[in-house]
Amino acid sequence: MDTKQLISEAKMRFNHNSAKSYLKDKYDSKLSVATQGGLWKATPTLIAVLSAYDEESIVLIDEYNNPILVNRLALLTIIKETYKTVMDAWATEWAILEKKR
Repeated sequence: MDTKQLISEAKMRFNHNSAKSYLKDKYDSKLSVATQGGLWKATPTLIAVLSAYDEESIVLIDEYNNPILVNRLALLTIIKETYKTVMDAWATEWAILEKKR
């Protein structure tokens, strides 16, 4: 293998990893939701916690470590919708990136 080919492959790997990192940063920030007096990150963990309780209102710690009394079902609906929308868009863009690889 000659050095030009090695350099070319290294650049392609670097560009792919840079694009992957860019996508993570781009979509990770879109998972944040400001509602009910707090800032929440739409994650599977938060969805599971909200789904596990039966009470109408519960106290949760938001992204700023503040305890906030929330309407559980309203927050669950917003968080699930945000998570699905963002993850679908991320997966679509990721598939396009993988095809270019």
